[in-house]
Amino acid sequence: MTKSNPGNFFEDFRIGQELRHATPRTLTTGDAALYVGLTGSRFAPFSSDAFAQACGFPQAPIDPLLVFHTVFGKTVPDISLNAVANLGYAEGRFLAPVFPGDTLSATSEVIGLKENANGKTGVVYVRTTGRNQNHVPVLSYCRWVMVNKKDPAAPAPEGVVPKLAEAVAPADLVVPPGLTFSGYDWALSGAPHAFEDYAIGEKLDHVDGMTVEEAEHQIATRLYQNTAKVHFDAVAQTSSRFGKRLIYGGVVISIARALAFNGLANAGHILAINGGRHVAPLFAGDTIYAWSEVLDKADLGATGALRLRLVATKNRPCAEYPYKVGAEYQPNVILDFDYWAAIPKRV
Repeated sequence: MTKSNPGNFFEDFRIGQELRHATPRTLTTGDAALYVGLTGSRFAPFSSDAFAQACGFPQAPIDPLLVFHTVFGKTVPDISLNAVANLGYAEGRFLAPVFPGDTLSATSEVIGLKENANGKTGVVYVRTTGRNQNHVPVLSYCRWVMVNKKDPAAPAPEGVVPKLAEAVAPADLVVPPGLTFSGYDWALSGAPHAFEDYAIGEKLDHVDGMTVEEAEHQIATRLYQNTAKVHFDAVAQTSSRFGKRLIYGGVVISIARALAFNGLANAGHILAINGGRHVAPLFAGDTIYAWSEVLDKADLGATGALRLRLVATKNRPCAEYPYKVGAEYQPNVILDFDYWAAIPKRV
């Protein structure tokens, strides 16, 4: 009997199944520094203890996307080791800040299953919760992923597609305890733009581009302990649809967010992930560009919040805001990501 884990295939999942994922991961200032080195993120509250303390935090928190990727990485061996592609996200909420020294673990519940028409793959829907060492939930999100069947002849379970919210309601956003912008330093943050300065429907070209190298995306994905074969095994991927390794979609999200600093420097703290879709694959040597649209605004008292659509493209600058033609995404669009971010109010 083999002691190695081949991962779960579509027919191994069942509705209501609870998965407790290995292994716990303690995040450190080293992880935070490496994340900056791999993404170029510049948001001040995650870069400086002194700046974070002026905002009411005891020290610089871990960037919420690094928290997300770490929790996500825990789930891969059980959920998406045999995945064809990660398809989307919904109902993501950051429930408590994470600081260096905190240890994250993850559990997931299978909430939906649907075999594809080809009989070779199916879509698995899960709700994942990340907790710290005190068992306090820090993150909850849903995702759905296309997973291979081990045996195409295996009977399919009855199809169940969960009904997921289009967006997290402002009333359900969790503002980090103690957050204050009363002494916010607009010069050190990198931009003077406050909650009041953004209008619903406004679009922002983030101007800059970043080319992703093979070594960088491999290191980033290893940092998150994401073991999905499509990102690492070049030999196995020679017989895949694209014939080469795919860059983990989380790398695209993080780099696009890092690029969004240019235009959204004060909207660094993600409160929720409303939805997301990896529209097309990214490969080493491609260059990421990004633009954002303000979809909504909410006054949360201690802070304002912007609901933002982040669109990333490959090898195409975003001055013309490429998105969709009718129902179809334009060529070169690789990411459509909808999220809420906290932003200081001027008054």
